[in-house]
Amino acid sequence: MHFDFVDAVLEQSSERIVTLKQVSAAEEYLRDHFPGYPILPGVFMLESMVQAARRLLDAPPRPRPVLAEVRNLKYGAMVRPGDALIVEVEVRDRRDDGSADCRGTCRVRRAATGLGVAAAAAEETAASGRFTMRESRWSVRPALG
Repeated sequence: MHFDFVDAVLEQSSERIVTLKQVSAAEEYLRDHFPGYPILPGVFMLESMVQAARRLLDAPPRPRPVLAEVRNLKYGAMVRPGDALIVEVEVRDRRDDGSADCRGTCRVRRAATGLGVAAAAAEETAASGRFTMRESRWSVRPALG
């Protein structure tokens, strides 16, 4: 199963990207997390930062970047179906070995249903932290057989 947590790229420069993920009640992983009160799992907030970073760092012919390390990851507001997840990733340091230290933040923009315009426009931090991306060591798959 493939999860795509980038619906749109809102902004992008050489060192920063801002993406959007619209969280839908139709997404499979919400059915079990939690029945009757679905929320976006924290690991998928981290994955949304990784996917945004990958779009920022991926430059062929280099191998596809993968998550190497996570530091100081903190969770805040819950993300529910109908909400939008705004993901901002900034590259803090690029190393000679191809790895990059990043800082990411996920903000939740609430669905407007029953909240009023001011409440729907407010954004809360859902997750934030630092992480390292490195080049994949499996850029060439060995032949099976």
